[in-house]
Amino acid sequence: MRITRPFGRLGGMNSQLNDVPADRDPEADRTGWTTTPITESLLRGALDLERTEHGVLPHRLPARARRQMPDGGPAMAESQPSGVRLVFRTRATALELDVLPSKLAYLGAPPRPDGVYDLLVDGRLADRASVSDGNVHTIDMTTGAVVSRPGPVGTLRFTGLSADAKDVEIWLPHNESTELVALRTDAPVEAAPDRGRPVWLHHGSSISHGSDAESPSTTWPALAAALGGVELINLGFGGNALLDPFTARAIRDAPADVISVKIGINLVNTDLMRLRAFGPAVHGFLDTIREGHPDTPLLVVSSILCPIHEDTPGPAAPDFSELGAGKLRFVATGDPTDRTRLTLTTIREQLARITAARAVEDPHLHYLDGRELYGEDDFAELPLPDQLHPDAATHRRIADRFAALAFGAGRPLAAPGA
Repeated sequence: MRITRPFGRLGGMNSQLNDVPADRDPEADRTGWTTTPITESLLRGALDLERTEHGVLPHRLPARARRQMPDGGPAMAESQPSGVRLVFRTRATALELDVLPSKLAYLGAPPRPDGVYDLLVDGRLADRASVSDGNVHTIDMTTGAVVSRPGPVGTLRFTGLSADAKDVEIWLPHNESTELVALRTDAPVEAAPDRGRPVWLHHGSSISHGSDAESPSTTWPALAAALGGVELINLGFGGNALLDPFTARAIRDAPADVISVKIGINLVNTDLMRLRAFGPAVHGFLDTIREGHPDTPLLVVSSILCPIHEDTPGPAAPDFSELGAGKLRFVATGDPTDRTRLTLTTIREQLARITAARAVEDPHLHYLDGRELYGEDDFAELPLPDQLHPDAATHRRIADRFAALAFGAGRPLAAPGA
């Protein structure tokens, strides 16, 4: 196994092993170390854990849902562990995590950065690291063909932690699937105690998934969860917030104290359905969630501002003209005169109407216009780099606003008595 190069250093901790002499046996540094099985008790944010040849693979949708997926798109999205983290309590001053990532590459484009692993100690970001090893799946965006190359397991190592008892979290990369192979520490590990925080389950598109965020703990849902004092289950699926019944059933069956569903952009940019189908599909999605969560606070959120699709339907198409320089942009290709097709303006109008009508008999159902999270003034200051996805600074802005509008005192997802 190869030791990773460090992604960075924070708070004086050190993720390097590169200064260990080449002729020195790494096992000599592990005398008295503990290897802890990676089980459900150490994982948060996952709804299923698949046993693999190498270890375990966290999933954000259960096996039943995965069997109903129509193609590889949702399967790839749900296996990328956005919001999934290892959480445990320990006095360890050093830890190692063996992982087998599956990375994506695009034919003709520069290599994508390696996924980031965030180390949090007692809720604060302490270090970051990446693994350069792993499988690579190269996608030809013009044909959809995929060529896969298997790769080796890599090792993360974090050192310099205090010897005090502490809660440790390792947030897995939000944008590459990660098989967890082994966890080693220089002191025993136990499951972190339940802090009694409410569980927030959120569903959305690639923006909720974390596209273009700085790291897994700084996607807007992760930041909003920290601000709101809640435990996150992130069911944001890049390109696949499509009102799929299997997703609604997963939400229905998952534990959650508060729920939000962000609806809109993927239905437009895939040009998946027409206006006639949209309303009944939204009702069906919400009906299914309510079967398992009849009184749970439920917030329906429309899309943030996306100028290319405000009044122009999809499908969205990639602009490859600057792909060789690492720049990809999107354009809207639909006919704006076709009133049967969905735009973001149409969807917001329909969602406001549907939630208002349902709220007459469902007082725990609420609606939030996504432009309150990111609107015209924000676009002027922080434009969407590829016309669809926000950058890291915008993730932070959306998180701050969502936390205030959803978790603040008297807001739809506030804790009882807040």
